[in-house]
Parts: sequence; structure tokens; C-alpha cells
Amino acid sequence: MIAGGARKLGLTRARAFSTLRRMQSAAAPRRVTFEQLVAALLASSAIDVAQQKRALARKDATLNQLVRARLAAEKGTVEQHRAAVSPVELFLALGERDQDDKPFREDAVTEVYARALGLPYVKLDPLALDPEFTVSVLSKPFARKHGLLALREDAGVITCATGLPPDALTLETLERTTGKQVALVVSSKSDIERIVTDFYGFRRSVQRAEQMLHVGVDIGNLEQFVRMKSEQEIEASDEHVVHAVDYLFRYALEQRASDIHVEPKRADGIVRFRIDGALHTTNRLPKIVHSAVVNRLKMLARLDIAEKRKPQDGRIKTEYQGRAVDIRVSTLPVAFGEKVVLRIFDPELVDTDLSALGFFERDRRLIEEVLARPHGIFLVTGPTGSGKTTTLYTALRRLATDDVNVTTIEDPIEMVFDGINQTAIAPAIGLGFAEVLRTILRQDPDVVMVGEIRDLDTARHAVQASLTGHLVLSTLHTNDAASAVSRLVDLGVESFLLSSTLAGVMAQRLVRRICSSCARERELSAEEKELLSLDLPVIVRFGEGCVDCRRTGYVGRTCLAELFRVTPEIRRLIHERAPDDRIKAQARAEGMSTLRESAVQKLLQGETTYEEVVAVTAEDA
Repeated sequence: MIAGGARKLGLTRARAFSTLRRMQSAAAPRRVTFEQLVAALLASSAIDVAQQKRALARKDATLNQLVRARLAAEKGTVEQHRAAVSPVELFLALGERDQDDKPFREDAVTEVYARALGLPYVKLDPLALDPEFTVSVLSKPFARKHGLLALREDAGVITCATGLPPDALTLETLERTTGKQVALVVSSKSDIERIVTDFYGFRRSVQRAEQMLHVGVDIGNLEQFVRMKSEQEIEASDEHVVHAVDYLFRYALEQRASDIHVEPKRADGIVRFRIDGALHTTNRLPKIVHSAVVNRLKMLARLDIAEKRKPQDGRIKTEYQGRAVDIRVSTLPVAFGEKVVLRIFDPELVDTDLSALGFFERDRRLIEEVLARPHGIFLVTGPTGSGKTTTLYTALRRLATDDVNVTTIEDPIEMVFDGINQTAIAPAIGLGFAEVLRTILRQDPDVVMVGEIRDLDTARHAVQASLTGHLVLSTLHTNDAASAVSRLVDLGVESFLLSSTLAGVMAQRLVRRICSSCARERELSAEEKELLSLDLPVIVRFGEGCVDCRRTGYVGRTCLAELFRVTPEIRRLIHERAPDDRIKAQARAEGMSTLRESAVQKLLQGETTYEEVVAVTAEDA
């Protein structure tokens, strides 16, 4: 019948059958109404009968509110905006709460919606997608208008995510323009919109930057504040490199990245994010755009753009979702150009409560006892990336009250806080830790934080500051707490002075937390228990891997500590220049847990995995 009708319209038989095949391949999924979604939520026990009745009664009023809000923000007719409101969006707007008395998660409602549609549900992970493929399949206007996102292509079939399945005509248009069949999966609408903004905005900025590279700079003071543009401001502007960097910052902060790596390669540049300790490649940049992005970052950090042969360090301060974010910038000349690493510090993570960092009760109490002393030296040891900076800043924020003068010496200043006097060293002009510390002691400080004790001069000034009635906080790079004593003695600090001034030492590490969304249980094998010195059957948790944790099994990190306070017995051992193992044995006798023991305790509490315990902590002798 379709072919016959086509001949009456003057179409050839071949074209008619081609149209028929397209219509068959582009058959739209069945529509699910709001009432059907609510019924599906009730059937899955997500809501009760009272909630169902309340949702149905408030449907029309809530829909009208959503449509009025859209009409005020966007062009279009009432009918168009009503059709664009998905049942999921309408249900979430009702403000109903789940069985835990929390607002319904969009993902949870979308998953029920997908089952009602008879389509697979996919939780989108931006880091698992190929931005180049995504933006090449659909134009941004088409993707935004129809709420579609191209995910992948397998055997000539393009899989697209949607929050509200389009009609058959839209699918037929999509298949005709791509020349391939389209398979639909359902994802949350907010995830799709956010990825469309990030992917298309970044790629468009990069492409236009290849043709027109124009970057502006606003020279400020020591700490330049960079306001991150809103999505509307970014898309309305023509400064494309600026836009690309803004999208890069926003994308990194959305993904909880702690570091951004912008690296030059032979043919192009790559961008990688470090999330929970692991690096993920996110974007590729044309060679010319890589250089422009590096220059933009150097401008924001107030570095010398013309200097490409020497490493440079700087800082940027910006804002994200109403909170300030500090970014430390480091450049390094490498084989194919300049590499830039941006370390992101969120001041909100620096809490005044030490227990929020993951310290056990004993360790938290000992730290507070040391910080309550009017004088003495408190050392935090560990490798780079072990959380020393966060711990020290947390301690400083606790100490920085109106009647206490807190001064820091840093290389460089990583986070700026009101109430703390912060100074950066400048070795190029002969201003190192020792020189600044000598001056600070004339500034009437109560608490001094020295970024790192690297040499004898700095160590002696720290000891002198402690002897003259100041509390000194600093860091060392040693593997465990007891080794800090021998390190200072090896630098040349007299043991009798060290025994008189040292108040406490803490070695620190970070282990990844198990993802709560995919946590499972298993029993440790005999070999695993033997390695951890455990006897009884032990059930531990592990992350199976899901989209929430990007298939890693982990979300976030927590702190391990090996901490001892200098008691009279430990002071005597330091004075006698006893070896590290004797000091460690005495500290353990007084209740200190080693890093391995602290990690095992986290394992038994279900916070981390056996693999993390073995990887992060060395086996105790």
C-alpha cells in the first residue's frame, strides 16, 4: 500500500521501498505517559498509593509551572514546551521523596522509565565517551533540540542516548543523514544536556580557535580571580580559546578531578584528568590550539608567556557552583612543547574537623593535643600526593582564631585563607625557607607553618622558633613516622635540641574508598590473611565497578595515619640517638598504629579494599 501510494505521488518503486525500509528501521519506541510512569514506580515499590494519588492530582498544575518557566527562558509555543517535558522531569518537579525521605534521584526514576519504554538504561560516564565521535555524528542544534547524544557505533549501528524518545519522523531523519541504523538507550536528561554543553562547547571552541586565536588577559594582583562564565555567556562569546579553557575547568570540576594535565605530543596535545588517584584521557587538541591553551593558562596564572625554556609556577583562583576554587599551575618544557599541570584545591574540603579527613579517634585526639601546645614541632611525613597539604591546612584553620597569629612559608602558596598570613619563597632572589623563617620570627607569630624542611639551615631555624615559644608545623619526605627523627639528625640537628622541641610526628597516606553503588562482599583467602597477619575468617568489601565509579570500584579517598606523640620515653630515645626501629617499637608500645595496621582497620570497616591496603602500605617488619 505504501509503494502504491508512492506511485500516485510520482515516486519510483525503488525510492518507495527505500522509504519503507527507513521507516521500518526507524520505528519509534512506544510512548510512556506520566500516568504509566507513576504506575511503574508504584509497581516497583518506589512510591506508595498515597504518593501515586498525590502525583496524579498535582500533575496538571506542576506541568503548567514548568511550561511557564520554559516560555520565560526560551522561544516556542505552549504546545512545543508541553511536549518537551518528559514524564521523568514532571515527576521530579513534584518534589516527592523516596523511602529514605530523600528527594528522588533522577537516575532512579529514569531507570524505571526505561523499563516501561522497553529500552536499555545507561548511566552516562563522560570519561568513557569519545568526544570526537559524539560531536561528529549529530550537530549541536539537533542534539540539543531532540535531547540526543551519540554514544558509539557497532557494526553499522549508532547507539544514541535520549531522555525522551523522539518520534519516528525524527529517527528517520537521523538515519537518513547518518546513513546508518540508530539504536536508542535511555539516560537521564540532565546528564545528556550537561555532556552536550561540555563536548560541543569545547570542540566548537577548539575548532574556531584554530582559525582565530585571540586571548585577552586581565593583570591583577598576587592572586588573580578568574570568574568562570556561565553556559550562556560562554556560548555567546567569540573568544574561543578562552571558552575552551572555561569548558575545561568546568568539566574537570564536574568530574571531581584533582589534577588537569595538558600534554604536548608529536602530532597534537592531550588533556588528562586525575580522579581518585587515576589518570583519564578526556580530550585531544590540535597542535596550534594546544599552544594557545597553554598560553591562556599561563596568562591566568600570571606567568611569563614568552618564557618557554624554564619551568614556571603560578596560581589561579576561580569559582564553581558558588564556592571558591584554588588552582596551582606548573609548566614544564618537554620534548614536543610545554606541559602544564593544574592541581585543583577545593577550600571546602579543608574542614576544621580532623575526623572528616578520615582519622581514627585516637589519632584525631593526639593531633589535637599536639596542636593545643604553646610550642613545639609537629611534622607530617609522606610522599607527594599523600594528603599532607590538606591535613596541615585543616590544622591551620583550626588554629587561626582572632587572638592567634598564624604565618606560613610555602613553595608555592596553594590555598589562600583569610586569617592566615601566607608567604611564598623566591629562591631566584635568595629568599628560601630559612631566610623567610628568620624574618617571620621578628613578626610576632604564634604558629608557623614551614612548607618543607629541606636543609640544615631551615631545620635549625624551625628548632629555634620552637625553643623561643612558637608552635611549628612542617613536612618531611620519609616513609614512616620514626624515620623523621633520623632524617633531621642526618641533616645536622643536634639530638638534644630535637628531643627538647619535637612534639609529634605523623606519617600519612591516602587510600581509595569503595564505591557504595557497586560494593560487594568476599572472604579473604588464606594467603591474603597471612599477608595481613589475620587469623579468623574475614569478610571484606570490594567495588565491582559501575558507571558511578567509572568502572574502578572506588569513589573518593580517605586518610591513613601513623602517629606518635613525643613522650618522656621517646624523648630519651631521641636524645640518645636511638635507631628508628627502637623509636618505632616504643611508639607502638604506647599505642601507635602503623600505616599497614591503619589500612587493615579501614579494610575491616569496609572502607577500602585488600588491593588498596597492599598497594599503598609497606609490610611491617
